[in-house]
Amino acid sequence: MKESAVKKIAVLTSGGDSPGMNAALRAVVRTANYYNIECYGVREGYNGLISGDFLKMGPRSVKNIINQGGTILKSARSMEFKTKEGRQKAYDNCVKHGVDALVCIGGDGTFTGAKIFNEEFGIKVIGVPGTIDNDIFGTDNTIGYDTALNTAMEAIDKIRDTATSHNRVFFVEVMGRDAGFIALNSGLATGALDILIPEKKDSMSDLFANFRNAEKTGKASSIVVVAEGERLANIYELAEQTKQEFPDYDIRVTILGHIQRGGSPSCADRVLASRLGYGAVVGLMEGQTNVMAGMRSNDIVYTPIEEAIKKHNEINKDLLLISEILAI
Repeated sequence: MKESAVKKIAVLTSGGDSPGMNAALRAVVRTANYYNIECYGVREGYNGLISGDFLKMGPRSVKNIINQGGTILKSARSMEFKTKEGRQKAYDNCVKHGVDALVCIGGDGTFTGAKIFNEEFGIKVIGVPGTIDNDIFGTDNTIGYDTALNTAMEAIDKIRDTATSHNRVFFVEVMGRDAGFIALNSGLATGALDILIPEKKDSMSDLFANFRNAEKTGKASSIVVVAEGERLANIYELAEQTKQEFPDYDIRVTILGHIQRGGSPSCADRVLASRLGYGAVVGLMEGQTNVMAGMRSNDIVYTPIEEAIKKHNEINKDLLLISEILAI
C-alpha cells in the first residue's frame, strides 16, 4: 500500500449503542497500529470532541472487548455539536491533538454530524454503520442488527411457550422507530400470525381477518409482532381494539425494549464489525473521505455519506408475502 493519506486518527461511537461497536473500535485501533498510524479514542461521541476528552489508544487498549456489548468509549447525542460554535471547539481540539481524520461509528445522526464537520473544516471523516435498525443505505447489514434480531427472536420464542400454554394472544413490540427489519424478520422466524411495520399500510380489518382465519384453521394462540414505529396505532391501542372485536380472547402486551440493544454481539456482528473497522482505516489511508464503509455481497464498499443518510434500505417484499403464507 502506498504512503497513507492520514497520520493520526480519532475514533468515536455516537448515537444509540449497538452490539458490535466495541468490535469495530478494536478493529480500528489495531488496524491503525498495524499501519503505524496514531490513534485516539474519543469518549462520549461528539461531546468528547468538544470537551477534548481524547484517549491515546494502542492494541492493549482494546483487549478483551470484542465480546462485549455497548461501547467502552461511551456514547451520547450531542446537542452542542449541532451548533457552529460547538463544531469549532471540536475542530480546535482535533488540531490540538494533530488529528487529521475521524472514524465515526453510529447511525444517521452520527453520519450527518460527520458530513457537516468535514464540509466546514476539511477534517477527513469515514462512517461505520452501527445501529440495530439495519436501515442505513450502502450496506447489507449494520453492526448490531443480527444480535438484536436474535435477541428478539429468542424472547418471542419464550413468549410463545406461555401463549401456547394458556391459549393467549400476545402483541409483542420490537424496536424499529422508522424501520421494520427487526419486526419482519423476527416475526417470520417465530411464526407470527401478523407483523405490523411502518413500511406497509396496515389496517385493523386486515388484522381481524387474520385472527378469524387463524380460528378457522384451529389456532388457539397467536403472536402479533409490532414495530415500535407502526403508524396504525400504538401496541396498547391495537390490543384494546382487538379485545373489543374478540372479547373472549385472553390478550397480553409485551414490549421488549432495550434488551435488544444490549448483550454480547453475535459471531456475524463481530465479523462484520471487524471488517468494517478495518475498512474504515484502509479507506482513510487511500484518501477516502465523507464516505461510509459498508458491506455489499460480502465485499467492503464505500458509499458517500450524503447518499447513506438520504436513502434507506428497503424491506424485502418477498419476506412479507412469505410471512403471510406461512402464518396460516
